[in-house]
Amino acid sequence: MTAPASSTRPTGSTSSAPRDLRDFYEDPSVPVASGDARSLRQARMLADAIGPATARTAVVLDIGCGDGTAAATAAPLLAGHRVIGVDWSQDALKRAHSHLSYVVRGELTDGGLPFADGSADAVLFSEVIEHLVDPDSALDELRRVLRPGGHLMLSTPNLAAWYNRGLLLAGVQPVFSEVSLRGIHGRPGSEVVGHLRLYTARALREFVAASGFDVVRVAGAPFHGVPRPLRALDRLACAVPSASSILLLHARRT
Repeated sequence: MTAPASSTRPTGSTSSAPRDLRDFYEDPSVPVASGDARSLRQARMLADAIGPATARTAVVLDIGCGDGTAAATAAPLLAGHRVIGVDWSQDALKRAHSHLSYVVRGELTDGGLPFADGSADAVLFSEVIEHLVDPDSALDELRRVLRPGGHLMLSTPNLAAWYNRGLLLAGVQPVFSEVSLRGIHGRPGSEVVGHLRLYTARALREFVAASGFDVVRVAGAPFHGVPRPLRALDRLACAVPSASSILLLHARRT
């Protein structure tokens, strides 16, 4: 895969840049969890979609599982289902193994994922798409491994988050956006996260639909990096997904 699922990269140093994006994402000191609130909301959406394991054991691929902390948060809601963590980073998989019974090395490029066509009932794709050079091919590969009617649960930061709208009006670079891998320039925050693409709710919905999926729902989730005094407002914004910090999209393979 092109990147582990991540929303925090504490590499705000202005020292030399990594040789390439893989070096940037491979740093084992970089946390790869994006916050329990997002993980729980996404897991609830998935659990509602696939139902309890008493009816049928589903195969869920956590693509870009990172260190597995997001899957660990979701585990109680997905009890009995088979969750397989997938990442290109061997270091991440070693750490993920403490949270997941099954971990597999796989990439969205260079030959694709090591799964047969239609072998998965659901795919978790948590805050990975914003790191990808070629998101079109990535969704093609996710669609390939999903069975017809299978579920895609995708999350990504929202370019049009409520505070980003105000920042843009003030001429300030939006939160989540990146202009460098060496440091933060022109926006609030201190962490370089390696985001290459950002989506609004409308753009994400249209993009996923154009990739051969039926979009079922777009919901919102809060962002753990919002300053404490503003967190109540950030939670309220989730009621309007187009203004929320994080976008949660549920789609089904056509």
